[in-house]
Amino acid sequence: MGLTALQVHGEGLGAARTAEYRGATAVACFSDPLAEYSALQTGCGIYDLGFRTHISLTGNDRVRWLNGMVTNNIRDLAAGQGVYAFLLNPQGHILGDLHAYNRGDSIIVETDRSQAEKILATFDHYIIMDDVEVANLGEQMTALGVAGPKARAILRSAGIMIPEMQPLQIADAMCECDCDCVKCTVVRGEDAAHESYELWLAPSEVRKTWDALIAHSATPVGSEALELQRMVAGIPLYGVDIRERDLPQETEQARALNFNKGCYVGQEIVERIRSRGAVHRKFTGFVAEGTGQIAVGAKIFAAGKEVGEITSAASLPPAVREKPIALGYIRREIGVPGREVMIGETTAKVSELPFREALPSDEEMTLEQNRA
Repeated sequence: MGLTALQVHGEGLGAARTAEYRGATAVACFSDPLAEYSALQTGCGIYDLGFRTHISLTGNDRVRWLNGMVTNNIRDLAAGQGVYAFLLNPQGHILGDLHAYNRGDSIIVETDRSQAEKILATFDHYIIMDDVEVANLGEQMTALGVAGPKARAILRSAGIMIPEMQPLQIADAMCECDCDCVKCTVVRGEDAAHESYELWLAPSEVRKTWDALIAHSATPVGSEALELQRMVAGIPLYGVDIRERDLPQETEQARALNFNKGCYVGQEIVERIRSRGAVHRKFTGFVAEGTGQIAVGAKIFAAGKEVGEITSAASLPPAVREKPIALGYIRREIGVPGREVMIGETTAKVSELPFREALPSDEEMTLEQNRA
């Protein structure tokens, strides 16, 4: 696992420590994870997305071919728009997840660096007589993330003028900013309720862009706060919450599926599940009662019977409220919000996603951030 472009060009970042994250060595924490998480919710956080990588698809058959490879609709994807999708094997099991963006003369596939090798190998296996060229842009492009209710204002104050955008819309933006960028590409985040943007740019431009946004009051955010944000939003992570043994409908990620797009690898299994009824397991959230702890890999029990397993777990800092939350799979008939279960020795309740009541309010987080 290599350094991200920001790490390579980031001498003097002042990070306390680094950790392996989604296929790259990333900054785990710059100051305090709670303060960084709070910035994402109530202010503006900036974070390194160098653990993501980009793959370009060109050639006359690129749209038809990718549409036959993934679970979402590429055929009708408008220029300047993206979708989330799964890549499946013929048995319907998930080989990886990705976002695909229609750039007009190309399709850009974005995924975690930890998945890139498998996805590239799968693409290569299925290109036979198709006019499709695949190029790994990992050395040519990196990304920064900017999120929070003040994100747009801070981008504007730094001279990055972005248009009004819908979720997963992508556009080029000429920058008139302190970082003296020539050009960057902006992607609006998928969650319409929480404003976020990705800035795609050349590795050589990433450090000065980072410094310019921090100079305009963006808070640097590490992977620990990003993980807490991911869990609170209830988003499963491939390789952690989504494994190759899992089926698409078990993940509860309906946003990845389209049932009107035509044939693709693994479609027969996905359609059979839909026509015959729901799968037996579902991905959902759990909130511990009291201060009990939840461990990754712990088994879930109801009425003395094993009914599921935990795939991700986190504790909110005790300074605000110690109430561990977790993600995992449970038998569908048991996974009713509010249902009490046992996770190891801890009593917990099934929770809808995204989490709500387990979390401190914005006011509590702002108060704690000010105290820090």
